[in-house]
Amino acid sequence: QVQLVDSGGGLVQPGGSLRLSCSTSKSIFDSYTMGWYRQAPGKERELVATISSAGGTSCADSVKGRFSISRDAAKNTVYLQMNSLKPEDTATYYCNARYFVHSYWGKGTLVTVSS
Repeated sequence: QVQLVDSGGGLVQPGGSLRLSCSTSKSIFDSYTMGWYRQAPGKERELVATISSAGGTSCADSVKGRFSISRDAAKNTVYLQMNSLKPEDTATYYCNARYFVHSYWGKGTLVTVSS
């Protein structure tokens, strides 16, 4: 059974930073494209950033220059570094692993940006 364990959310003031983590098995980490999605209350889930097994990355326009995605092969973990957080970044963030038609999700971690 594929397991993605996402963590690192919390309450942060506007302008602050958080780092989310997503840990999985080596077989998933080495083969799947890993990504982060988010879903705010009343809104659809949206893609935030992805990183391929080869290390290629992409970010949504709304977070470019503020968020970055990276991976640590020694820990089978993907990170989402979030800087200059805004209230509109408030959402539940979900880790995703995707390989062709196969897609798996973490349980989500809540990020609240508020003063």
